[in-house]
Amino acid sequence: MQNLLETRALDNDEYGGPVDPAPALPQEIAALLARRQPIWVFAYGSLMWNPGIAHDAAEPALLHGWHRSFCVYSHRYRGTPERPGLVLGLDRGGACRGIAFRVAAKNRAATVTYLREREQVTSVYREVMRSVWLENDARQRVSALAYVVDRGHVQYAGRLSLAEQHRHVLQGHGHSGANRDYVISTVKAIEAEGFRDTQLHQLATMLHNEGHSLHVPAQTENRENR
Repeated sequence: MQNLLETRALDNDEYGGPVDPAPALPQEIAALLARRQPIWVFAYGSLMWNPGIAHDAAEPALLHGWHRSFCVYSHRYRGTPERPGLVLGLDRGGACRGIAFRVAAKNRAATVTYLREREQVTSVYREVMRSVWLENDARQRVSALAYVVDRGHVQYAGRLSLAEQHRHVLQGHGHSGANRDYVISTVKAIEAEGFRDTQLHQLATMLHNEGHSLHVPAQTENRENR
């Protein structure tokens, strides 16, 4: 189990805090905190390999109705407004495999505060509660906090071609480092869970000159409605 205070210290240095004030806490999230129960957080990008939150369980999970996509221009963490990089968002359609982290009730408020500071730097995401299926022996369905892209935000990139993604990743470098490192780290986290994401693996293959050897498992992620 991770220590929340230690990871907060590390991540505050890496992420640098919000640029804009976070939007008002959504009513469903406020209701979640009021229940004083453990909460689940769905991770699909950097949260998979650098969660920064204390958790007592990490389960492979499947979210229906949303897919992982390089659809967010990064103006801070992995790029700048002048030379934007790309980071992942959950966009409509298909399905997404990731990790569901269970957070103890005593850490729920601090966890939500931390995630808002990290994910809502420019409010490009919407905080929502979505049902995810835990892909363990129990096959349990739980309600999890997830960050989905706001299609009306100026940083929403839409559906970019692989060549466009590659160009932005090559140029991207921000507060958290090189954009290509973000891609490689996410691919490795996905592989560690035993599946592949075609889009990410194609992009990582184009970045192979960094010397990373990527194993590609046989199982593929559901990409319908892309």
